Amino acid sequence: MDVVAWITAASLAAWLWLLLCQGFFWRTDLRLPPRTEPANWPDVCVVVPARDEAAVLPDSLPSLLAQDYPGRAEIFLVDDGSSDGTGEVARALAERHGGLPLTVDSPGEPPAGWTGKLWAVRHGIGLARARGPEFLLLTDADIAHEPDSLRTLVAAADAGGFDLVSQMARLRVASIWERLVVPAFVYFFAQLYPFRWIARRESRTAAAAGGCVLLRTAAAERARIPDAIRQAVIDDVSLARAVKRSGGHIWLGLAEHVDSVRPYPRLADLWRMVSRSAYAQLRHNPLVLLGTVLGLALVYLVPPAAVCVGLAAGSAPTALLGALAWTVMTGTYLPMLRYYRQPLWLAPLLPFTAFLYLLMTVDSAVQHYRGRGAAWKGRTYARPDAAPEQR
Repeated sequence: MDVVAWITAASLAAWLWLLLCQGFFWRTDLRLPPRTEPANWPDVCVVVPARDEAAVLPDSLPSLLAQDYPGRAEIFLVDDGSSDGTGEVARALAERHGGLPLTVDSPGEPPAGWTGKLWAVRHGIGLARARGPEFLLLTDADIAHEPDSLRTLVAAADAGGFDLVSQMARLRVASIWERLVVPAFVYFFAQLYPFRWIARRESRTAAAAGGCVLLRTAAAERARIPDAIRQAVIDDVSLARAVKRSGGHIWLGLAEHVDSVRPYPRLADLWRMVSRSAYAQLRHNPLVLLGTVLGLALVYLVPPAAVCVGLAAGSAPTALLGALAWTVMTGTYLPMLRYYRQPLWLAPLLPFTAFLYLLMTVDSAVQHYRGRGAAWKGRTYARPDAAPEQR
């Protein structure tokens, strides 16, 4: 066997390992754990950080206001320095739709060492503490909840004794670029943080999905949330790690009735969404970046390349090994496409999507070393210890 065939064999071996030994990350059957409704429903406060979200609030906030929750629940929307009238839109929606009580407040600009979102979350939790809730629901302004969402989250947390229950909201998939990139985003996330490992107390794997996090107030205080993670750009994973390290029991799974309404119609929109935090995920380490690029190339790019090279060069072993690796890859992606109700012919295109993610990751590192860092809603975080800069 030539060198290309050996590299392709390594790619196939990597896929067999991922298929069987990475927490069955490719399965999409992990939903909220079995639950029974509590005899006494605990009080819940919903904290919604929002910066320039006037466009999406009409599609998301009414779903929170309309929550069918048997206990006492209240919403705190924190207007994080918006320039588009986010606070006014929220108040108008509450007046029009009624439902759960809504308080809209603003904390002002974040001080040095804080990301804007976490500063807003801190302010919202501070407002909520006056009500003494047992649970906090941290949810983004672009997330729409079915009427029973809060009820099922609390029931699952209560029945399972979880300190944190998080659901990966179903992201919008409408444009061709969303179809190509969005299901793969969740697929790659599950590959990095297998959901089945997250719920194990003995496992070090910890992650959450920031759009929908139900958190026990006592666990938040024990883990010093959000102060302990105030500089985090990837706040949901950092939050889950802090809770688990402090002894908390956490759970993460896919959602059925929690959806993101934020559109990403163009590739440029998705590119910004991924690249703003990709290098932070690699801890701004160039060696980890190099390993990631080589790993992505070996796992996702080698199989289709080997098929082409093997057929062109008349190397049956190379073509066969590449085809086998590509088949395993395609098979692991099918469940995620079914979950997103997308055509299954998109599965063989996963190498192309992975190549896009590789480029986005490299671009994230380039932006970091140019001093631009992670950028979101007009704020730039050039370094983990940097104060936010206005743009």
